[in-house]
Amino acid sequence: MSDHLAGGYDLVIFDLDGVVILIDEPIPGAVEAVERLRADATTVAFATNNASRRSAEVAALLTGMGVNAEPAEVLTSAGASAAVLAERLPAGAKVLVVGSEALRAEVRDAGLIPVETLEDDPAAVVQGYGPEVGWKILAEAVLAVRAGATWYATNTDRTLPSPRGPLPGNGSLVAVLRTALDREPDVVVGKPQPGLFRTAARLSGAQRPLAVGDRLDTDIQGAVNAGVDSLLVLTGVSGPADLLAAPEDRRPTFVAADLSGLFRPADETRVPAPLPVAGGWRVTRTGDRAELDGSGDPVDALRLLCGVTWSGVPLTGVTGASDEARNLLEAWHIR
Repeated sequence: MSDHLAGGYDLVIFDLDGVVILIDEPIPGAVEAVERLRADATTVAFATNNASRRSAEVAALLTGMGVNAEPAEVLTSAGASAAVLAERLPAGAKVLVVGSEALRAEVRDAGLIPVETLEDDPAAVVQGYGPEVGWKILAEAVLAVRAGATWYATNTDRTLPSPRGPLPGNGSLVAVLRTALDREPDVVVGKPQPGLFRTAARLSGAQRPLAVGDRLDTDIQGAVNAGVDSLLVLTGVSGPADLLAAPEDRRPTFVAADLSGLFRPADETRVPAPLPVAGGWRVTRTGDRAELDGSGDPVDALRLLCGVTWSGVPLTGVTGASDEARNLLEAWHIR
C-alpha cells in the first residue's frame, strides 16, 4: 500500500471540465498528476458529462494540451446516451437531437437516425450541450416530447466552468424544456447517474476505483451512487461553502485544493478530519455553534469544519477566533 492517496486505488476516473481542463487550457498541475499516475502504473480514465465532443476528439484535445489520453480511456455522456438509446429503441428509429454534431454522430453510429423536426416523427429526443443550440431546435424538441417522444438528457449540469466564470451548461438548456413542458426528462444518462463510473471500472477491470471531480451535484453524487470513493478538488464549480452544506449523498471521501492532493497521505485529505485539530487549525464546538481558531492550510480548516457542519452546526453558527480564521470564513462567504 502506497503512502499517498492515489496509491490505494487501481483506477483514477477524472472528470474533465474544472478538474483537468478549463475550456481549452489544462488546469495547473493536471499534466503532472496524470503522468505521475501513469508512471506509478495506476490506470487512468476520463468521464465527462460534456456531450459536445466524441471520445477521440476529447483524447486529441487532451493530448494536444500535454495530458496524454487514448480514445478508449474517455467516456462521454454523448456516447453513453447513444448506447442507452440503442438499447431501448429499434434499429433505424428516428431521434431528434438537441446538441452538437458529436452527439448526432454518436446517435448515427448507434444505428439510429438523427432528425431535427417534429415532422420527422421522432421516437425520442436526446438533449446535450452544444454552443450553437438555439430556440428553433428547442421548440422542435418541446413539440416532439409533447407529441409522445421519450425525452433523454445527456446530463443536467446547470453550468460549465470557464476562466471567465461559470457559463450555462446543458442543465440550463434542459430547464428551457422543463419550463415549457412542466415536467422532468424521462431519462438522465450522465452523472450523477452511476453508469459512467461503473463502465470505466468494468472496462479497466478495476476493483477499487477513485472518482475525482469538482462538482458535488454530479461528480461526487455520481460516485456515491456508484459506491466508489471520491476526491473533490476546488478548481471548478463547487467551493468550500458548498461542501460545508453538502447533504449526505453529495459528500466526498477526500478534499484537496487541486490534483496534487492525489499524492498527499490519505489521512491528510480525508473529510471530515478525524480529530478537532488539523495542521495549525482547531475547531471547538458548543451545541449548535463552532469556533475556528489558528492558521494554516485552508483545506485543513475546511476538513475540520465539515466535521461540525455535517453533524448539525449551521453555517451561521460558525465563527472565527483568530484573524486568519475570520479572513478565511469571509473569503468563503461564511459570516
